[in-house]
Amino acid sequence: MTFAEQYVAFTTIVVKEFMRFIRIWVQTVLPAMITMSLYFVIFGNLIGSQLAPIHGYSYVDYIVPGIILMAVINNSYANVVSSFFSAKFQRHIEEMLVSPMPNYLILLGFVGGGLSRGLIVGMGVTIVAAFFTDLQFHNPFIIIFVTVLTSILFALGGFINAMYAKSFDDISIIPTFVLTPLTYLGGIFYSVEMLPGFWQSVSYGNPILYMINAMRYGMLGVSDINVNLALGIISGFVLILYSYCLYLLRRGIGVRS
Repeated sequence: MTFAEQYVAFTTIVVKEFMRFIRIWVQTVLPAMITMSLYFVIFGNLIGSQLAPIHGYSYVDYIVPGIILMAVINNSYANVVSSFFSAKFQRHIEEMLVSPMPNYLILLGFVGGGLSRGLIVGMGVTIVAAFFTDLQFHNPFIIIFVTVLTSILFALGGFINAMYAKSFDDISIIPTFVLTPLTYLGGIFYSVEMLPGFWQSVSYGNPILYMINAMRYGMLGVSDINVNLALGIISGFVLILYSYCLYLLRRGIGVRS
């Protein structure tokens, strides 16, 4: 395929994925904004008003970066896992695989769809957060970099889940038993320094902790983790998952009988 043909193929998949979730924005975008509003009301205003500041910031200010990133994580993952599994279930993914389109283009197309949903929901939640607190942007570049990388990372994770899934039940196992616990234990609602020594050590094994803290540094300028280390870990995970996704596509695991 020529570059122009590859560009058309890539944009076609991305636009299809974008239209897929934006047509039903009431089911895909709006619920995340409503859910995060409840977090701000309950944890930020009601409970947070009774808590002491953390690292010099009020509790609602401290949890804003994590809540925004949690919405990005959930929606990037959900978009790709549901879309690619539907393509498998309806068997039209086979048309892509037998076309001249290279595997990396198929992967990037689906990831692009997950990225677009993650960023749109992230911006929506940020707007919601502005009604509950005065938003701060210590380093806009890091905010954008972390948000984009995190969205890509979990879009790739959703792709892997969809490749292995054999039924619609399988696409809910990872979000329920892996993604949700890691997210809630990733330092969204607390500083890791508040934990006992043993649990601090355990928390450092949670990759989401590094994403949340990098985002918090971008917005507030404070972090429990070295920011350069956090950015390096996120980038490393993106490269690893991207390579693994390409491997799965080349082998046809979960796609070809």
